[in-house]
Amino acid sequence: MALSGALFRGAVGRGVGAVFLLGNRSMSSWWSNVEPAAKDPILGVTEAFLADQSPDKVNVGVGAYRDDNGKPVVLECVREAERRIAGNQNMEYLPMGGSLKFIEETLKLAYGGNSEFIKDRRIAAVQALSGTGACRLFADFQRRFQPDSQIYIPVPTWSNHHNIWRDAQVPQRTFHYYHPESKGLDFASLIDDVKNAPNGSFFLLHACAHNPTGVDPSEEQWKEISYQFKVKNHFAFFDMAYQGFASGDPEKDAKAIRIFLDDGHLIGCAQSYAKNMGLYGQRIGCLSILCEDELQAVAVKSQLQQIARPMYSNPPVHGALVVSTILGDPELKNLWLQEVKVMADRIIGMRTALRESLEKLGSTLPWEHITNQIGMFCFSGMTPQQVDRLTSEFHIYMTRNGRISMAGVTTGNVGYLANAIHEVTKSG
Repeated sequence: MALSGALFRGAVGRGVGAVFLLGNRSMSSWWSNVEPAAKDPILGVTEAFLADQSPDKVNVGVGAYRDDNGKPVVLECVREAERRIAGNQNMEYLPMGGSLKFIEETLKLAYGGNSEFIKDRRIAAVQALSGTGACRLFADFQRRFQPDSQIYIPVPTWSNHHNIWRDAQVPQRTFHYYHPESKGLDFASLIDDVKNAPNGSFFLLHACAHNPTGVDPSEEQWKEISYQFKVKNHFAFFDMAYQGFASGDPEKDAKAIRIFLDDGHLIGCAQSYAKNMGLYGQRIGCLSILCEDELQAVAVKSQLQQIARPMYSNPPVHGALVVSTILGDPELKNLWLQEVKVMADRIIGMRTALRESLEKLGSTLPWEHITNQIGMFCFSGMTPQQVDRLTSEFHIYMTRNGRISMAGVTTGNVGYLANAIHEVTKSG
C-alpha cells in the first residue's frame, strides 16, 4: 500500500530499518524526552542491598516482617485459610466494591464488632489495593467532591503519602509531628497547627505505629487532638497500616479511631493487611468513610466505585478470601490474634536488645527513644551522613532519614548493628 502524503511526509532508509517521519517528527523519537525516574527512597534501599556481595550485609530498610532468622513469614492462619479456599471458589470478578464478606469483617476491626455505625449502614466501604490504593481512592474522592480543599500531612510521614495526594492533584500542607531533639511527639506544635488551619481542613493521621517515627500520641493526647478537630470542624483521615502489629492487640491499636468516633466525628479510614497478616503481595485493603446516614453512605460508595472503575475496575479476589476466611472463623481469628502478638512481641524484644547493646558498648548518647517508640520502625536520629557510613563501612542498609526497620533486626545481627551504630555516632 502506498504511503499517503497526508499521513507521512517521507520515509528515510529502506527495508526493516526504515524510519518514517510524521510531519517533522521521527516515529522513533516519541519518547526521547523521557528521563529515568528517581529511585524510590525505600525500594532503592532493597535494590542496593541485593546488589551487595558482602556476607555481612544487613537490610533494616525493608518494611516487611522477618522472623528471627531474617526470613519472610507466612502465618499459619493464612496457610490454613488457603487450604480451605483451594478448589472451592471460582475465579469470577468481584463487584467493583469488592467482597462484601471481607468488608464486613474489616469494618468490625476498625469500628468495633458491635459498632452502631455498621448496624445502621452508615459506612461507605470498598475493597482497595492495600493501604496505598485506599489512600489513593480517598485522595481522588476528596479532589472530586471537595475541589477547593487541601490535605495536611505530618512531618515526617511515609514518603508515598506525598506522591499519592500529589498525583491526585490535591494541594498539600504540613503539620508538626516529630520533635527531633526529644525524638518524640511535638504535641504543642501539632495542636497549634490544628488550631491555625482553616476551619474544615483535611488531616492525614496515622492511627498507630507512625511511619517512619514509631511515635504515637498517648490516649490523652488523642482525646485533645479529637477535641480540637471538633472545634475546628476538621476531617480526619486515618491511615491504619499496622493494626495489631504495634502493640499486639488490634483493639488497643484502634484506640485513636474509637476516640474520634466517640466524639461524633465523621472520619475516613484506610486499612491494610500487608503487615498484620503478612499479605504483602496480595494487595488487600479497605477504604471506609463514615457518613451521616445510610442514604449518604450509598451515594458515597457508588462514587468510590465510579472512581475505581477506570483505575482497575475490580479488586483481586484471593486476598479477600484469605482475610474473610480468617476473620469469619473464631478458631482462625484466635490463631491470627496469637500470631500477630508474636510478631509484635518479637519487634518489641528487638527494640530492647538494640538499646541494651548500645548502652553496653558505652555509648554516651541517649537511646531511650528506641524502646519508647512503637511498631515496625525506629526513627534512630542518625544523620544521612551517618547512614551513608553504615552502608559503605558496614554494609548495613536503611533509608537515609535514619529509619530502622526493627523487623530486620534479629538476635543474630543485633550486636553487629549496635556496634556499627556506635561507631558512626560516637563522634557526635
